[in-house]
Amino acid sequence: MFRRFLAVLLTVIAILAAGWLSLRRPDISFETLEAAYALQDSQFMSLETGYNAHYRDVGPRDAPAVVLIHGFAASLHTWLPLSERLSSDYRVISIDLPGHGLTRGFDEATVSISGFVDYIEDVTGALGVEEFALVGSSMGGAASWNYALANGDQLEGLVLIGASGWPRLDADETDRPLIFRLISNPLARNVIKDLDMSSLVQSGLERSFGDPSLATEEMAARYAALSRAPGHRAALLALTAPDSGRREASAELMAGIDAPTLIIHGDVDAVVPVSGGERFAESIPDARLEIYEGIGHLPHEEAPDRVANHIRVFLSDIYAGEPAQVLALDASTSSEGSPP
Repeated sequence: MFRRFLAVLLTVIAILAAGWLSLRRPDISFETLEAAYALQDSQFMSLETGYNAHYRDVGPRDAPAVVLIHGFAASLHTWLPLSERLSSDYRVISIDLPGHGLTRGFDEATVSISGFVDYIEDVTGALGVEEFALVGSSMGGAASWNYALANGDQLEGLVLIGASGWPRLDADETDRPLIFRLISNPLARNVIKDLDMSSLVQSGLERSFGDPSLATEEMAARYAALSRAPGHRAALLALTAPDSGRREASAELMAGIDAPTLIIHGDVDAVVPVSGGERFAESIPDARLEIYEGIGHLPHEEAPDRVANHIRVFLSDIYAGEPAQVLALDASTSSEGSPP
């Protein structure tokens, strides 16, 4: 009986191992990824830290600067709809963080929120941008509020879109997309780190929108491919490790932010609960809060006109005399399509 059980067990293990091996995927070279995903106006710069940073810098050079920071596993592509809407009147700079997009280089010591703060300072400094408004989405929002605490004198304004940072409640975790729950588990991370995650990426993106149809196959393929750049999977795992050094938001910390702040959050955000946006608004002095009904974790992709309008009004108050060229919106619609 024991021998029969052992034989069955070994057979099951062999089948699982074969399935695991069949799902393993190698890295994709940066040359291949750049051929597929570099944009017409993509630029690259070598930093003293060893990174080769991928960024876009569009709009009038003499206009106020707006710097855009993407979220976990994303890339500067997420900002294309918003950048198109702001670049007529602002210098819009979007950056691929280390371990993301087409930025080359990997140093585990600097792939962290504090490392991202330094990286943002390195890139903006190299571009000669001394003062700017900083816009961060999700994990990029966490990097942005940390930047505001460390370098507040450089910020004209701070915009947090679905920003992370507050401790998660157990009730929040049950609604979180499966892919985020898996990578937060140490055992699961080690098992899945080299596997084809396309189906999980697709479902995770669908959960990130109020309208799941906006999570296209092309979008999921881009996320999955860019995560396979050399060093990127290790970077993403490092960011989700318990010892990643990420500090949590608190009312005491947020009270130290003195830059004018706008908070935008979707009310059906399944990645960062809307309560997180409300807590930022309660804790950051004089912060403005805009909650979008029926919108998920990526308002800048799902409702780019509304986000651009709110940012324009916000910045027009900061830059005295700057006209707020607000787009006319149909109040009956809750979201807009992204531009081609």
